[in-house]
Amino acid sequence: LPPLARRTHLAVTPMTFPLISESAIWSSKQPIPRLDPLHPPFVQKRTISLETPAVHYHNNQRALIMQRKENYRFHQVWRKPFYGTSSEREEYRKEIRDHLKKQIEEKCIALKLQFTNRAKDTEYLCEMDRQHLSKEKEQRILHRQAMTAYRDENKKLMEQGWRDRALTRSQEALKERELLRLNPINWSGTLK
Repeated sequence: LPPLARRTHLAVTPMTFPLISESAIWSSKQPIPRLDPLHPPFVQKRTISLETPAVHYHNNQRALIMQRKENYRFHQVWRKPFYGTSSEREEYRKEIRDHLKKQIEEKCIALKLQFTNRAKDTEYLCEMDRQHLSKEKEQRILHRQAMTAYRDENKKLMEQGWRDRALTRSQEALKERELLRLNPINWSGTLK
């Protein structure tokens, strides 16, 4: 068979889908239903071909309408300050001023909070420094007292050692004198 004749033998079932209109989208707040191209609605019989142009068209139109809606919503925000009436422009400027005032107040509050936190931190650090200095001073005083006691004890020990050595030297000198008196080196008295 020629290619044209083969195509005519394919079984394609006609599908009908509800049309989506822009006016229905703009007025209703309900979300547009998304259709699954692989399982389209109102199908009595599946065909060999999985092409579902009506469902793809429906989803494409749905995406375009949502893009238009988002674009419209985005541009409506900027319509007031540039193309609105003088009262609308003044209202927009008032909103901007209010937002700026609110931001300034929030920043002032944050700065005050930061300042108070820094002040508390510095007070805490000063108190810790004071405590460390007083502890260090007490340790120095205790160390000085211990060192003076150690020095005094050493001095006493040294003086006692000096006295003991002087006493032993004097006793040895007395003993040697006594020995020399009893047993003189020069018996004959010739050495003078």
